[in-house]
Amino acid sequence: MDEKTLEIIGNMIETIAQDDWKSTIDSLVRSLRKIFVFDNLVVYLSEKAENPLEAVYARSLGRGRNAEADAAWGENITNQVLATGKIVQLNPKDTVENDRVLSPYLLGLPLNMVEARGVLILIRFGGPDFTPDQLQLAKIFAGNLTHVFERHFFRECLIQFESVKYRTQLQDDFIATISHDFNTPLGFIKGYTTSLLRSDIAWDPTTVQEFLTIIDEETDHMISLIGQMLDSARLKNGKLPMDFQPIRLDSLIRDLITRISSRKKELSIDFVSEKIPPIQADSNRIVQVLENLIDNANKYAPGSPISIAIYNRIDHLGVDIVDHGPGIPEEHIPFLFERFYRVPGQVEKRGTGLGLFICKEIIDAHHGNISVETSIGQGTTFHINLPVLQ
Repeated sequence: MDEKTLEIIGNMIETIAQDDWKSTIDSLVRSLRKIFVFDNLVVYLSEKAENPLEAVYARSLGRGRNAEADAAWGENITNQVLATGKIVQLNPKDTVENDRVLSPYLLGLPLNMVEARGVLILIRFGGPDFTPDQLQLAKIFAGNLTHVFERHFFRECLIQFESVKYRTQLQDDFIATISHDFNTPLGFIKGYTTSLLRSDIAWDPTTVQEFLTIIDEETDHMISLIGQMLDSARLKNGKLPMDFQPIRLDSLIRDLITRISSRKKELSIDFVSEKIPPIQADSNRIVQVLENLIDNANKYAPGSPISIAIYNRIDHLGVDIVDHGPGIPEEHIPFLFERFYRVPGQVEKRGTGLGLFICKEIIDAHHGNISVETSIGQGTTFHINLPVLQ
C-alpha cells in the first residue's frame, strides 16, 4: 500500500472513537472512497442472532444512485455471506454496455461481532472486478465497522445498566422511606393506644382527646400512604378508574380551599379566576392533584403564602399553583415527576416520591399536561393545562 492509503487508513482508525455511530460511518465511507471506488454501500445488521437482518446503513454514491433493482442493495449476496461466514464475490455473467446498473459487481463481507450479526455489501456497476488490494482494504473497512458497532452496542448496554441501576436505587430509597413512614405513625398509634389502655392511670378528658386526635391523624397518614401506593400501581398499569363529568373548576378549587383552610388555619391561600367554561374531568382526581400540590407547597415552603390562579386559554384552562419558598435546584427538575423520585436532602420531610408521579399520570389521563418552573430563593410554580369541554 502506498503512503496516501496508509495515511487514510490511519485516519479511519482514529475516526472510530466518535460517539455517534452514523456520523462515524459517514466519515469512514468518505475516507474509503478516496482510495477505493464503489457505487453503493449497505450494512445489514441484527443485534440478536435469532432476529432477521435489517439494513441499518446505506449510501448510494455513484452510478446506481437511482437504481431500483434488488442487486443495487445486495440482498441476495447477504444470505450467502451469512451462510458461509466468509467473503463472497458475485460478478455478472454478462455485462450490459448501455446500462452499467444491470451489471453489478458485488462484494460481501461478514461483520464478526460478539453477539450481533452483520454483513457489509459493496457494489460496483459495470466493473471492474475487485482487486486483491481492494479486498484487503474492504477487510480493514469491515473491521472498522465492527469496532464502531461493538462500541455502539457497549454504550447502549452501559446506558441501560445505568438506567436500571438508577431505578433500582430509587426503589431502594422508596422502600427505606416507606418503611420509615409506616413505622412512624404505627409507633405513635401503638404508643398512645398503650397509654390510654393503662389501668393504673386515670387520664383527664383533655389528654384523652389529645391522644385520640394524634391517633386519628397518624391513621389518616397511613391511609394516605397506602392510597398513594395503590394509585401509583394502578396508574402505572393503566387501571385507575376515572369518572369524567362536566365540572366547574373554579367552584371545585374554592371548595377545596375552604376545606383545607378549616383544617390548617395558619395556611394562607389566595385564589383568582378568570371567567371560565366547564371542563370534562374526574372531580375527585383533580382534587387529589391540587391537594397534593398544595400540601407540597406547605411542606417544602412552610409559612409561605400560596397563590392559585385559573386562566382561560380558549381551548384549555391553565391552572398555576405558586409558592414563595426556597425553590428547587434546577438539576432535579427533569426527574420530579418520576416514580419514587425525591429531591435529596429532604430526609426530615415526610414523602414517598409518588405524589408528583400520580399528579402527572392523572393530568395525562385528562389529556392535559403539568410542568414546573422554579427559582432558587423565590419559589416554585406548577402549571397545569386541562382541555375545555367541547
